[in-house]
Amino acid sequence: MVVAVDLGGTNIRAGRLDKDRILIQKDTPLRDKDVLEKTLEQLIALIESVMDGDVSGIGIGVPSVVDIDTGTVYDVTNISSWKKVELKSILESHFNLPVRVNNDVNCFILGEHRYGIAKGFQSVVGLTMGTGLGGGIIINNELYAGHNCGAGEFGLVNYLDENIEAYCSGGFFQKKFNTTALDAYEKAAAGDPAALGSWKEFGFHLGNAVKTVVYTYDPEALVLGGSLVKAYHFFAESMEASRMDFAFPESMKRLKIFTSQNKNIALLGAASLIP
Repeated sequence: MVVAVDLGGTNIRAGRLDKDRILIQKDTPLRDKDVLEKTLEQLIALIESVMDGDVSGIGIGVPSVVDIDTGTVYDVTNISSWKKVELKSILESHFNLPVRVNNDVNCFILGEHRYGIAKGFQSVVGLTMGTGLGGGIIINNELYAGHNCGAGEFGLVNYLDENIEAYCSGGFFQKKFNTTALDAYEKAAAGDPAALGSWKEFGFHLGNAVKTVVYTYDPEALVLGGSLVKAYHFFAESMEASRMDFAFPESMKRLKIFTSQNKNIALLGAASLIP
């Protein structure tokens, strides 16, 4: 058995797993984000709450660049006090267990590839759409993290007046329509034409992001995840139309696009970091 952790800028989730079975899981809002010691205390307490004597290791996904060898995390998104944290060393010293740390979206696509909707594909890319836009890459059945664990940051590629993330995340609705993605979703669900139009425009930009992914990695499949995926039916058609304007049409036609079906898939991926 292993303990898996999905650390976010708003919430922390931890679970004890037996392979792909979650035996116990707990979630908690992250408090005191500007005080490193308090956030570490909260993280350790949550891990302790799901721990038992048969656990062989701890896998953790963090929204940041990670030195995978040392388990040091840098500039964690939305946690101001986590500039450089030797997370692996801290947790191994406390729990006396092996700890593996990786980027959270890497854990997402690792979970999808091992246990989820991308199982069976040799090359697959994951895009998570929420507050930001994250990416993770599987090549030849192996997670590709890059030299600095920075591979897959498609959202930071220059696009229009800013970058792809500004147009393919929740920030797009604030930037363009002075509202939130949740408000746009609720109004679209009620049939509001303006809200439906905003999701159509979102889909256009996401289609361009998909083209960027295919130009760079040409995967067999793409998995969309994150909180915005629940609105897929509002932007799927415009995304499809946008992505078909591609230099190699047959490549785009062969690409399989899926939406994530398991809300715990990042935990499964984090658990699989432990051999």
